[in-house]
Amino acid sequence: MPSTPADRHVYIVDDDEAVRDSLSVLLEALGYRVRTFSLAQEFLDAAPALPTGCLIADIRMPGMDGLELQRRLNEHSLEFPMIVITGHGDVPLAVRAMKAGALDFIEKPFAAQVIVNSVETALARLTAGEEHEPAENLAAAKLQLLSPREREVLEGLLAGLPNKSIAYDLAISPRTVEIHRARVMDKMGARSLSELIRLALAAGLQPKS
Repeated sequence: MPSTPADRHVYIVDDDEAVRDSLSVLLEALGYRVRTFSLAQEFLDAAPALPTGCLIADIRMPGMDGLELQRRLNEHSLEFPMIVITGHGDVPLAVRAMKAGALDFIEKPFAAQVIVNSVETALARLTAGEEHEPAENLAAAKLQLLSPREREVLEGLLAGLPNKSIAYDLAISPRTVEIHRARVMDKMGARSLSELIRLALAAGLQPKS
């Protein structure tokens, strides 16, 4: 029997008290059981005794950051589907996090519904599991639909580059990049940058170092 929201746990790890409070109010109002931590180490210490749930963590924190927290959880085989919160310039870090297994990344400032949708996806993964191979095959098939130029634009996005930098690298206009980007999103069936990156990684496309 599927669990109800009241049975589900969400953990928030962020050194910003305002972010912790706003997310707690939002998710508790929807019936989730929320626990917050100001430091990644605090969560890591508590994690082995916590009920499995969705983890929302900032990518940049003092001491242990979100990437290191994710690595340590993986080392200890602690399964907490992770949503990474990032600042505007942290897309390359978010890509690294998703490559290491993070479910999603959400850029600040974020809309409440975006967070709620991502939490639902994370908890659905816990309760139902996920068939990775078919998803990877589908993503790879979508990748084959891209033209060579569209693939170059996608590679630029995967590297965390803004449109202007992609345009400069490819010797095309920023407007042309926007057009290609829209076509890439459409062909890949992605509704957001994080979903596009998740599909690209699933298809085997690797970010350039």
